[in-house]
Amino acid sequence: MTKTSPVPSAACTDPAGEWFQRQNGTLCADGVPLSRIAGAMGTPFYAYSAAALQANYAALTQAVAPYGVKVCLAVKANSNTHVLAEFARLGCGMDIVSGGEMTRALAAGTPPERIIFSGVGKTEAEIRAALEAGLHQINVESPAELEVVAKAARDLGVRAPVALRVNPDVDARTHAKITTGRKDSKFGIAASEVPELYAAASARPELRMVGLALHIGSQILDLTPFREAWAAMAILVRDLRAAGLSVTRLDLGGGLGVGDAHHPGPDLAEYARIIGETVGGMDLDLNVEPGRWLCAQAGVLVTQVLYIKPGEAADFAVVDAAMNDLMRPALYEAVHPVVPLHERRGAHERPYRLVGPICESSDDFGKYPQLGTLLPGDHLAFLQAGAYGAAMSSTYNSRDLVPEVLIDAGQFRVIRRRADVQDALRLEAATEWQKA
Repeated sequence: MTKTSPVPSAACTDPAGEWFQRQNGTLCADGVPLSRIAGAMGTPFYAYSAAALQANYAALTQAVAPYGVKVCLAVKANSNTHVLAEFARLGCGMDIVSGGEMTRALAAGTPPERIIFSGVGKTEAEIRAALEAGLHQINVESPAELEVVAKAARDLGVRAPVALRVNPDVDARTHAKITTGRKDSKFGIAASEVPELYAAASARPELRMVGLALHIGSQILDLTPFREAWAAMAILVRDLRAAGLSVTRLDLGGGLGVGDAHHPGPDLAEYARIIGETVGGMDLDLNVEPGRWLCAQAGVLVTQVLYIKPGEAADFAVVDAAMNDLMRPALYEAVHPVVPLHERRGAHERPYRLVGPICESSDDFGKYPQLGTLLPGDHLAFLQAGAYGAAMSSTYNSRDLVPEVLIDAGQFRVIRRRADVQDALRLEAATEWQKA
């Protein structure tokens, strides 16, 4: 008889425990043992649950639907085209920040009218491509960028649908490197400068001013900053309309955080209520753009223990995943829950520091006290790794580019193969010298 149990709450909280469960002591996703995938393709690798992606999207859309809010995925969180296709089939929109992400979103089957182009440094070529593709909206972040959009629209003989990204000077109360809505941030236009710029832009025939946008940061657990920012946007919309300007859309941005065993995640119902209380009933087309909330809990990074060595305050467990595979701990001091693929092997008196093989002191995933006794060859899973994991991976130290796997209906398939150093060398094949 198959015995099924969720991952212990100390290691991973709902909803991840719903999608990654133990069957007869082995960690599985949708009935597929992760150890089977490890045996078939080696480690490290990312694995995503299609059922989790679908359920997360359904939960969020259901929560915000009473207020007429559409959901767009922040593509930067997970840009694999097979993951994007899962969302596109469900009717999800896409928030992109580069021409490459636009190409991926379109390749995944997203209609251009469901794609919003954000980002502080769009090139003229990217803007032209967006206009030619017929994207839903371009979020402009500076007067200088607005001029480039206007020129591209004139050259192409189209009217560019533009929203101004507002910097509301609101602290998202999250990590400094993922806070984007304070006045010292590179993102957006100061709220005080928006009315004059919006009015001038509305008079230009090559621009179709549709509304405003904002994004104040990522991994936000306290909903108060959302209320502050969206209330400020409501005032700004009313002021623009009072001046006789048309404002039909409001892009509320992303940033909805994911909880863990120590910090509960935001309440979706309260999140939706805040939208209704601040900008609801204003006859606006509203959208939100989460990335982490939709993807993080749906993915894991599986790694193998290479060596155990004693340390002063903790024993080191050297694993074959590294900071080039999962950058968030080195970049943001992020800590991912970790569990063994097989049930713990007894108790271990000292915690383990999980570290990778990269020649950097920052290749350190943190200290873990409840992994049991680890031995070389054991497999571990970094949980909540479906967002900003594979998308930020690299080949630093000439390591392989980590592969990705999608699990669906009791089966799995590779959706990004492992790219090894021979693949990298082919990209470096010499070309003919060219005279200056």
